[in-house]
Amino acid sequence: MSGGSAEAVSHPWSAPPAEAEGCEVAPGVIWLRLPLPMALDHVNAYALDDGEGWTVVDPGIASRRSRAIWERILAGPLAGKPVVRVVVTHHHPDHIGLAGWFQREHGAELWTTRTAWLFARMLTLDEQPRPAPETMAFWKRSGMDPEILAQRAQERPFNFADMVAPLPLGFRRIRQGDVLRMGGRDWEVHVGGGHAPEQATFWSRDDHLVIGGDQLLPGISPNLGVYATEPEADPVADWLEACARLLRIARADHLVLPGHKLPFTGLPLRLHQKMDNHHHALERLLAHLDRPRVGGDCFAPLFKRRIDASNYGLALVEAVAHLNHLHQAGLATRRMGADGAWRWQRA
Repeated sequence: MSGGSAEAVSHPWSAPPAEAEGCEVAPGVIWLRLPLPMALDHVNAYALDDGEGWTVVDPGIASRRSRAIWERILAGPLAGKPVVRVVVTHHHPDHIGLAGWFQREHGAELWTTRTAWLFARMLTLDEQPRPAPETMAFWKRSGMDPEILAQRAQERPFNFADMVAPLPLGFRRIRQGDVLRMGGRDWEVHVGGGHAPEQATFWSRDDHLVIGGDQLLPGISPNLGVYATEPEADPVADWLEACARLLRIARADHLVLPGHKLPFTGLPLRLHQKMDNHHHALERLLAHLDRPRVGGDCFAPLFKRRIDASNYGLALVEAVAHLNHLHQAGLATRRMGADGAWRWQRA
């Protein structure tokens, strides 16, 4: 595969398939859509016909509604054939949530990257009634609004077990450079990063299909967040590196099957847009750091829209990601304030 021209991003389908229905996007490849109980109210799944059974990519969250929809899908679009393999692009709940259910109830084999499996299994076993002390300390250092911090200290945090079925022991590892046979095609694995560590994307050798997960999305950018698990992480650097690396193999005629929104073509342009978006956000943030700022002061230059309680947490971890990037690049300094929160400032 070689690079292509940056033609316009376009969508061959104007609407997604209806609930429990499928849309054949290529021979033996069915696009499905599952609901999510959040602002981004859906996730895309894909079923690839392997003859005697199906490979399902990213089966959605574990909920009674999702399981009921899958039972209808199995009897309808998948024609009663079993799901024999579940391939997961990355460890987030909307992508890996029902993988354990397919393993346990349907005998499917789970294929994913080692990091995705380890993160998901660890987090499903780490159920907490209140935020961990390390999380509270991280939020405070990041400059979370004191009222919001006090409120969250008394609330049950989101736990992976809320949306991810228990993962049985055992999985098949996917690595950079692997070739998988799915849906009558050979797919090269190219691993991304930034939104989730070691996220797998799949590039067909036999036609123009690419399964992009959340690494390759149209119209929106996935959250690049820093968390208490790795407070000094620089996911922005990981994201920019992955975009530049995938750009070398992207073609304008690739039909990208993303984790959210509609399938699209024009991948080289979309990758350029993704990189430009974050470079411009970093420039705006650096100008904003003309005086010391905590992370919670940095939403306006990054997002250019109102941040309310429902998306405050995601905004904060993304602000810290961009602040970490500037700090580690030597473009900003930071010092600890008397209140226990970092202050970042332009160097």
